[in-house]
Amino acid sequence: MTRPRATEQRNPWTRGIDTKSTAEILRAIHREDASVARAVHVALPATARAVDAISAALQRGGRLFYVGAGTSGRLAALDAAEIPPTFGTPPRLVQAVIAGGRRALTHAVEGAEDNRAQGGRDLAKRGLTAGDAVVGIAASGATPYVLGALEFANRKGAVTIGITSSPKTPITQLARISIVTRTGQEAITGSTRMKAGTAQKLVLNMLTTAAFVRLGYVYGNLMVNVQPKNAKLVDRARRIVAQAAGVSDERAGELLGAAGNQVRVAILMARTGLGRAAAEQRLAAAGGSVAKALNG
Repeated sequence: MTRPRATEQRNPWTRGIDTKSTAEILRAIHREDASVARAVHVALPATARAVDAISAALQRGGRLFYVGAGTSGRLAALDAAEIPPTFGTPPRLVQAVIAGGRRALTHAVEGAEDNRAQGGRDLAKRGLTAGDAVVGIAASGATPYVLGALEFANRKGAVTIGITSSPKTPITQLARISIVTRTGQEAITGSTRMKAGTAQKLVLNMLTTAAFVRLGYVYGNLMVNVQPKNAKLVDRARRIVAQAAGVSDERAGELLGAAGNQVRVAILMARTGLGRAAAEQRLAAAGGSVAKALNG
């Protein structure tokens, strides 16, 4: 009998959890959760390499694909869905590919994760090219669907990145960059939606956030490419311009209107006195970075 991977082993610290009080159950789970940040910290160097590879691919006009099954796929879909409203990007730029398709977002699709060939086929349907980046996510490091997707991506010449909580597994052999968060045994044996899933969410947050920071979608710590398409985002855009330019909310609203609701352009207009066309030209020359446009 082979020894199960760490994510499938029994946790000695939570044995007998079924006999505990509610407060004791919560303390046991929380104690285990506290180890996740440490595991992610150890993986930061690999995560940094992945961010640089992703941002380079996006800068060249490529796309970012997440591939996962079950919890991993749903977390990928959540992160991908948040990118357009946060950074004002087109939906196709960051895409999640989940074993079992859309139904798997809300229902368990039995057997979908075991279809290795389907992982590659699903990426082929998206028109994967050598200019894209693919992030395969699998707590066990051995999900066939994810491995098939990475194999296909490698053949295409795309950037391949793996996120797993299990070292020395097939995903670390296939991915050119491996992010290994050693979260160990789960509080409930094998329930990788817990610590392993939390680590995945943290890493996914960092990959996209840091990549778009590098690409100029953030100025200071303000999301300056937000698209004011509803009342909440209109208010946020106005506040961002006011804070970045040091003007009143009323003046920020005027600048946004003059800039065609482009937050970055409005900030440049306020800080430099340029008109809209000139501000747009300077921003384009700076690769979309407000900081570079102001210092150029």
